[in-house]
Amino acid sequence: MGKKIATVLTNMFEDVEFTEPAKAFKEAGHEVITIESEAGKSVEGKQKEATVKIDKGIDEVNPDEFDALFIPGGFSPDQLRADGRFVSFTKAFMEAKKPVFAICHGPQLLITAKTLEGRNATGYQSIKVDMEYAGATYKDQEVVVCNNQLVTSRTPEDIPAFIKESLGLLQ
Repeated sequence: MGKKIATVLTNMFEDVEFTEPAKAFKEAGHEVITIESEAGKSVEGKQKEATVKIDKGIDEVNPDEFDALFIPGGFSPDQLRADGRFVSFTKAFMEAKKPVFAICHGPQLLITAKTLEGRNATGYQSIKVDMEYAGATYKDQEVVVCNNQLVTSRTPEDIPAFIKESLGLLQ
């Protein structure tokens, strides 16, 4: 049975870090719901290769409605973490021990939500120190799965491993 995946996204996301996993999730029978500050608007990827129509505004959703959280990278997570609603939304998934998939700069939302302490994780090299300050044990590898809940990866090159492990947690 397909799962419902909340996907937090705004302008300047890393195009393939959204499009490739989202496509794989949908092909596996899961539902990908995009969430930003307002439903119906369109957001554009950093590379200008993808434009995504937002399904729901953050004020319209509740973490309880979803089975998992997906945080694509790029500049999107850094912008979203300035909004406490997205931080609280993210924190709720981590506290409920629901699957969370964060690639590249995606862990920035997890840092701001203060949910990385004591966890193994990875992310883009430039946020390594931030992740360590947040209490994570940073692993420089293509994919890290922590506590059968959190899947993190570093870059677009890691997408195949990221998708494989994310789909595994959705089984």
